Amino acid sequence: MNALLDDLAWRGLLAHSTDPDALAAHFDEGGVKFYVGFDPTARSVHTGNLVQLLLARRLQQAGHQPFLLVGGATGLIGDPKETGERVMNSTEVVAEWVERIRAQVERYVSFDGANAATMVNNLDWTGQMSVLEFLRDVGKHFPVNRMLARDVVARRLESGISYTEFSYVLLQSMDYRELNRRHGVTLQTGGSDQWGNITAGVELIRRSDQRRVHAMATPLLTKADGTKFGKTESGTVWLDPDLTSPYAFHQFFLNAEDAKVIDYLKVFSFRSREEIEELERATAEAPFKRAAQRALADDVTDLVHGVEQREAAVAAAAALFGRGELAELSETTLQGVMTEVGGVEISPGATIVDALTAAGIVDSKSAARRAIAEGGAYLNNEKVADPELVLTGDRLLHGRFAVLRRGRKTVGGAYLASR
Repeated sequence: MNALLDDLAWRGLLAHSTDPDALAAHFDEGGVKFYVGFDPTARSVHTGNLVQLLLARRLQQAGHQPFLLVGGATGLIGDPKETGERVMNSTEVVAEWVERIRAQVERYVSFDGANAATMVNNLDWTGQMSVLEFLRDVGKHFPVNRMLARDVVARRLESGISYTEFSYVLLQSMDYRELNRRHGVTLQTGGSDQWGNITAGVELIRRSDQRRVHAMATPLLTKADGTKFGKTESGTVWLDPDLTSPYAFHQFFLNAEDAKVIDYLKVFSFRSREEIEELERATAEAPFKRAAQRALADDVTDLVHGVEQREAAVAAAAALFGRGELAELSETTLQGVMTEVGGVEISPGATIVDALTAAGIVDSKSAARRAIAEGGAYLNNEKVADPELVLTGDRLLHGRFAVLRRGRKTVGGAYLASR
């Protein structure tokens, strides 16, 4: 196998390819032009998209040329969901999200050098095409019986699926053909949930242009229980710091399960095989040290948010439990901490007893008074002695935030409404 494919296979990044031997030979030729697409169906990309971005980064580092496609056209339609028809966003919203996502994804590849990346938007060619041209030039190459046999379509037939979503596969297939015609792109990558759409593009190019191109898909990452990776109780883990704070992002990866952390390291970290195997040994010998989790969380946060934000997240985690200075944390970092620990809003004039109770640190006000009397209640890492203490701005971090703790491990937070 080609050395690049061998490394991707070891990292668990190969679920499907159209022809492994032909793809290996294609990579051996060097300078493969490949693309991966991102639809603006939300204002940010998420950890699932990050797998594709880091795969693009790996392929570029191996000498191949990435084309990153942001779907200004396909984002107006949306890939069919198994659960029901998508809500269609306005053209203005989609256009705004295109620019947001463009700014996010372009950070993961280089736009300089011999194999510089190219950013494209499929609205550039789809928006100019007439309905008749689309039906004659694209639609005629798609047998309806094959489209009906697609898993997501078959599952939606009973509940109903619009022609709009049914035709999505034609639009994505056309993207591959346009990039092949315009730029010589010969490989599409994506998640295994997109395999049907990806191979449809390969087939369209074969049927309409009599050319052979390639496709490769990564597996969907899961947790140990088989559920989808990248979800928390509060929802999706986004790359946008306004949606998932760097602190919450770092904590998400820091809390990776022992059974899966090495798998995640292989996918998300650029550490060598030897480094990851050493972390695997260290984790097996002393899992309580969580060496692999720390490496994973640090590496991914560095990539997505930068070293400074990662250092702030690590400092915040230490300070929460009395091993650092809370006062040194920025207001933005503390806002992220409040979100992660489930901080509650308190009114001016609230007492420490009110805050401890509202934050769920204790079950009742009497329990709060008892914790204070026993010396086990803390406000911003300082032991509280007075149950009548009022949380005025001068006692709060940045005039707003109260990090509350009972004992060593029970942590919560409270905050005054924005000034």
